[in-house]
Amino acid sequence: TAAFGKWHLAPAWETSPSGPFDRWPTGLGFETFYGFLGGETDQFEPTLYSGTTPVMRPPGDDYHLTEDLADQAIRWMRRQQAVTPDKPFFLYFATGAVHAPLQVPQQWIEQYRGRFADGWDALREDIFTAQKALGVIPASTRLTSRPGELPAWDSLSKDEKRVAERFMETFAGFLAHTDAQVGRLVDELKTSGE
Repeated sequence: TAAFGKWHLAPAWETSPSGPFDRWPTGLGFETFYGFLGGETDQFEPTLYSGTTPVMRPPGDDYHLTEDLADQAIRWMRRQQAVTPDKPFFLYFATGAVHAPLQVPQQWIEQYRGRFADGWDALREDIFTAQKALGVIPASTRLTSRPGELPAWDSLSKDEKRVAERFMETFAGFLAHTDAQVGRLVDELKTSGE
């Protein structure tokens, strides 16, 4: 059993290198843990643990935590299969995406440049229409009102729209990047015949 990534289950006062470790992954049934504690961590310079030992991230200028987690998980699966091919395994994979901080390599953000320029009101209408067309929701479904806490896109200033648009591009890029890393795990399982 192995846990890779976010472990937001131990109380904050128990997340130091001196423990106690009974609510860390290795204290709750996982033989291997590589990841971070708490709700969020820097995706480029994370606070990482291997088991209960603090570790530095692997070196390199193009480091990203989600890629590292996928690399570590794939290596672990390969070791398990090489040493004990008939033994079943359980792997828990929890990325930091798309929780704050929203951090992803620039090229993943740029592929969404301009995609959200019409704003969230138009986007939710487009998504709603697409869901109906795909049969995800019944054709008779009516779009709910925009929540009152969320301002109308047209009420925002030019600068507010620019910032909100960039947030949406970054969120989408972070999600797509995470999807690609999960895809690597799925590919590894297929390649190994699992």
